[in-house]
Amino acid sequence: MTDDSKPDNAPIIEARENGPMIAKNIKTFRLPDGSLAEDKPVRALCRCGQSKNKPYCDGSHNDAKFDSCSGDPKSHDKVSVYKGADVTVYYNKLLCSHAAECGRLASNVFNTQERPWIQPDNGTVEQIAQVVSACPSGALRMGEPDGDPQAITNDEVSIQVEKNGPYWVRNIAISPEYWAEGQSDNKYVLCRCGLSKNKPFCDGTHSEEGWSES
Repeated sequence: MTDDSKPDNAPIIEARENGPMIAKNIKTFRLPDGSLAEDKPVRALCRCGQSKNKPYCDGSHNDAKFDSCSGDPKSHDKVSVYKGADVTVYYNKLLCSHAAECGRLASNVFNTQERPWIQPDNGTVEQIAQVVSACPSGALRMGEPDGDPQAITNDEVSIQVEKNGPYWVRNIAISPEYWAEGQSDNKYVLCRCGLSKNKPFCDGTHSEEGWSES
């Protein structure tokens, strides 16, 4: 969330109406191959999915008549609760970008072929904490059985561009029209394909539609 008291050189992202995202003062900007981009005070980032110079904006949003309207995210905003003996996992599908870090790190707990797909008692609290920390969108949180849910993040101020996916953002202020239930303002993912119903945030539509940056 933005804060008028922040200094002029504070990291910030501004989502321009029907246009790009303007990222300011972001020193750590990683490209899809993991390499660091040249340090620039201001970057115009494509969010229409049409730029020929991804991840940067080249004005293609104008020709594409890109509409930055977020649709109706409230109708999909629901937190599901999966209780275990030692830990409870919370999941908001609206925020999920389908990065699949959960299945990669702990398929014994997070398995979309099982019902329920999250079974906390199949793993350790440490395993689940690792997954919640790795979840780029903050769709997953955890807590003690009778405690409050928490997202797990770190202090890095950065943007990581996921190949054929969204921008992974850490500890950068943004002022969207709508924050989903349980959403962290320190860890979130921003739509890069232009198809999300929850703009400026990613809702996983790029994966469902097979969007590619090439």
